[in-house]
Formats: sequence, C-alpha cells, structure tokens
Amino acid sequence: MLGAAALASGGAGAAMLRSEPKAVLDAKRAALEGLRELGPTITDFTLCRKRDIPGRCAAFYIDDVIWIFRDLAATKPKSCWDHRFLGHLKEAHERYGLKVQLNVFYRDDFYYGVKASQFSLRDMPDAWKDEFQSAKDWLKFGFHSLQEFPDYPWISASYEDTKLCWEMIAGEVERFAGPGMFGRAVTPHWGSSSREACLAFRDCGAKAVSTSRGRRWAYDGNRAILPYGHAMRIENHRQPESAVYWRAGSGDDIAVSVAGYNHLDAEQVDKTRGTWNWIRDNATGLNFKAYCVEGTLLNLLPLEDIPAAFARHGEPEFYCYATHEEYFYRDYFAYQQDYAEKTLAAAKWMYNHGYAYVFVEDSFD
Repeated sequence: MLGAAALASGGAGAAMLRSEPKAVLDAKRAALEGLRELGPTITDFTLCRKRDIPGRCAAFYIDDVIWIFRDLAATKPKSCWDHRFLGHLKEAHERYGLKVQLNVFYRDDFYYGVKASQFSLRDMPDAWKDEFQSAKDWLKFGFHSLQEFPDYPWISASYEDTKLCWEMIAGEVERFAGPGMFGRAVTPHWGSSSREACLAFRDCGAKAVSTSRGRRWAYDGNRAILPYGHAMRIENHRQPESAVYWRAGSGDDIAVSVAGYNHLDAEQVDKTRGTWNWIRDNATGLNFKAYCVEGTLLNLLPLEDIPAAFARHGEPEFYCYATHEEYFYRDYFAYQQDYAEKTLAAAKWMYNHGYAYVFVEDSFD
C-alpha cells in the first residue's frame, strides 16, 4: 500500500492531489542524479519463460486487506458474499471470469484508533470456510504485512521476523478459509524488501516475489531526498542492499522511493513485464518479476479513464493490475464511491479483449 498519509481521493482529484509542481519534481530528479548510481541488485540470473503458455491471460490482486474480515466478524452475515466487497468480486468472477488474490494484513492499525488496533485475523470466524473453499478456483489470500504502518515494513526486516509474520497470517487464513487458499506470489507491503526477508519468503513457500524497477542510487544520509520519514526506514537496521530509486506511476509525492533486494533494472523489466518471462536469481533461487503493467493501479484511475489506460499498453500476453482495499470504505478519508464499478470495468475490458484470468503465481513454473 501507499500509506494513508500519501493517498488522495478518487476521480480526477486523485491525480491533482498526488501531483507536485514540475520544479519540485525536477529538483528531486536532480538530487538523485547527484548521488552515486548503483548497478543492479540481481546480477547472477537466468531469464525464464513458462513452459506451457495458455494464451493471453490477466491477473488481479488487491493489497492492504483487513477491513473485510473486521466487517464479517462484526456483522456475521449468513453468506460472506452478502458483503458488497466480496460480493462485487464474485459478481466480476461470474460475469467476466475474474480471479483475485487478496493480500492480507494480520491486524488493523493504531492509525485508525486504539479500538481498531485490537482487531486481528485471530478474531475472524471460520463460519464461511465452506464458501471460501467453494471459491478457491478464483479467490486466494496472500501475504502482505503485519499491519498498515510503518511504511516499508520489510526494507530492513530480519529473516526471523518475516517468517514469523508469514506463519501468523498463513495460519489464520488456513483456519478460517481452509487449505489451498493461501497464494504463493508475494507482494510485500510497499514493495521493497531486504535480502533476508526475501529468503524468508522463499523458505515459507513463495513461488515469486514482486519487484520495484529502474535505476538505483546510493542513499547518502540526506533525509530531505525522501518523503515523510522514509529515510529513517532505511537507517533503522540499515541493510547493504537498501537504496533509492525513481518510482513511476504511483504519485509524484513518492517519486523518490526506497529500493531493497527485490529490484530489477530497466533491461530486466523490459524482458519480463507483460510477458510469461521472469528473472530467476541464481544466488537465492528466488523468482522475481515486476507484476503489474505500469499505470493500471485502479485506485489512481478515474472510472472513465480505465479503458484508455488499459489500452495504452496494447495487448500484452500477460496483463497484471491491482488496487487497494481501503478505498472501498466510506469511513476512509480517500473513499471512492465507484470502487466496485472500477473493478467491474477493468474485468469487462479484459473479458472483451480476450483475456482469461489466472493467479499471478500461475505465470511462473
């Protein structure tokens, strides 16, 4: 997730409130260019390609998922599909063949109050296990983080902490959703992860880990180059692979962002994005890929712009896109009342352009 302090409301206002003057962006870019440029993180790698390609496919995931569990625990509907959040995903599946992975927090966050912070996956009933099991061909739950804050929770994370968090989330998901529901394609919260965290993902059973992308520069201790406390996330238990990079397509306010071990350079991205290809890191045995096609984060797109935004990239053989859960909720400061309509519009575009849905992990052997 892009942390709540960084996010703006939907529609045309989203781009405006997330944008900064050209002079500010030029100054950020110049500051990066003044730093020592680093080479790629992953240097000993094999370019892999899926053996049995099923044709053109799409994948979709939703990050920051916790409030749906809070709602189900509080209201206890007879069917989980009676909740509009899950119900609209089921509708998109029935109409357009949607498959989706919900990337899960273990608990709610103190950012939303003391009472909110008391809720965790342990409080989620198993009353809808049969319904989740019946949906396992199109619905998965996946790893994301312990909670929403701090930003970049995995940038300096230890192997032990990462593994513990995985086991906490996966264990609760299996309890309330049953076996076979936990996804093996990892999208770490805020994306960037330490090498130790990546190794823990591998040993916990991850099939692949998403990446940031582009040129990297050495962080020199100048906190002003990064927004709202992100420099201190690097500095706390700093790891040798931590760096900074230019993040495109996620809001100008975080244009300069933090990179970890799971980072691909431009050439590696060009060979994999939108394809059935991926990078296998021979040093760790991990599979890496920048999952999403750039500019297709639904919460940053006005509803009416979705068809044009998706068409802008042509029709790649593997088309992945995403959104975040919190924009669905009225009590979230950046609530988007057309959240469900956006999901349906994107799924309709994929359906009309001949895409069949798969899970992200299905794009790897």
